[in-house]
Amino acid sequence: MIESRAARFPDFPWDVLAPFAERASRHAGGAIDLSVGTPVDPTPDAVQRALGAASNAPGYPTTAGLPALREACSGWLQRAHGVDVEPNAVLPCIGSKELVASLPLVLGVGPGDVVVVPRVAYPTYAVGAALAGAAAVATDDPQDVSSPALIWLNSPGNPTGSVLTREQLAAVVTHARAVNCLVASDECYIDLGWTASPVSALDATVSGADHAGVVSLFSLSKRSNMAGYRFGFLAGDQGVIRELLAVRKHLGMMVPLPVQHAAIAALSDDSHVEQQRARYAARRALLSAALNQAGLRIDESHAGLYLWATRDEPCWDTVSWFADRGIVVTPGDFYGAAGERHIRVALTCTDARAVAVGERLSA
Repeated sequence: MIESRAARFPDFPWDVLAPFAERASRHAGGAIDLSVGTPVDPTPDAVQRALGAASNAPGYPTTAGLPALREACSGWLQRAHGVDVEPNAVLPCIGSKELVASLPLVLGVGPGDVVVVPRVAYPTYAVGAALAGAAAVATDDPQDVSSPALIWLNSPGNPTGSVLTREQLAAVVTHARAVNCLVASDECYIDLGWTASPVSALDATVSGADHAGVVSLFSLSKRSNMAGYRFGFLAGDQGVIRELLAVRKHLGMMVPLPVQHAAIAALSDDSHVEQQRARYAARRALLSAALNQAGLRIDESHAGLYLWATRDEPCWDTVSWFADRGIVVTPGDFYGAAGERHIRVALTCTDARAVAVGERLSA
């Protein structure tokens, strides 16, 4: 009998949270969902127009993506983050999550191999390791792992909002190169720095003169309100990009052509990103004040889309406390045992709902 791959994985986190969401929905004003970080603001008009204009797409797209798409990705990296990447060192993906989950398997990581993930981390890093039959080791000191096959970094971090310094990133890259290990840096929140300025692992001050052994992952879901479009891209080591491209062609992993045109529009316009940053900054201020006034402490949270907060009690007790007030938050142990006394609070709510959070918590 074929072994069930699903048996390797924990229960899907959001399914476990469902009873608390149902309890929160009984509040007179309805539930305010601050758990899943799903955007609520409109997708930019230019992006919608580009999608519509390219909607007559009867043929197959290519796995590599349009040359204009790869050039737009490269141009944005240089313009927004000072990173120089050739267009042929860019690979589009169908949202960033599918690439996170499939990367170890596609790269040939397997049983007996070790995948290093952050101590408090987005659970899909470990899921990808499990899918490949490898072991995930959770640590914030990758240099302590002698012979890993893959090291995942995440800065800004989800859920904590932590930001790695240039020196920290460079130390990991140096170690990885010494042990012939690939560094995969998830930088999906790099445009959302608040009290710290995120740096890409592809920055020359981190990776040096070339990107050997380093790839970084980016997403348009949060910065451009395009989560429903499913677009992300990987950039960096050209050899790794070529290898991934060769395998993904066989798997038919192609970004739909209209979405590629929409991504070009998003990557070519910086103004909507600044506008969205301003929205999140305002909501962050409102939610931070509400949490502090209610007696919660906010840790880390220097960048990204979340507040990492605690009442110094087991996280599920805090989740329950919020549910009684009609608010859904994420328990920290979704992200590892080290998060068991924290909750994650998403900034993805409307301005009116952000105000309502304060009103409910103060009541």
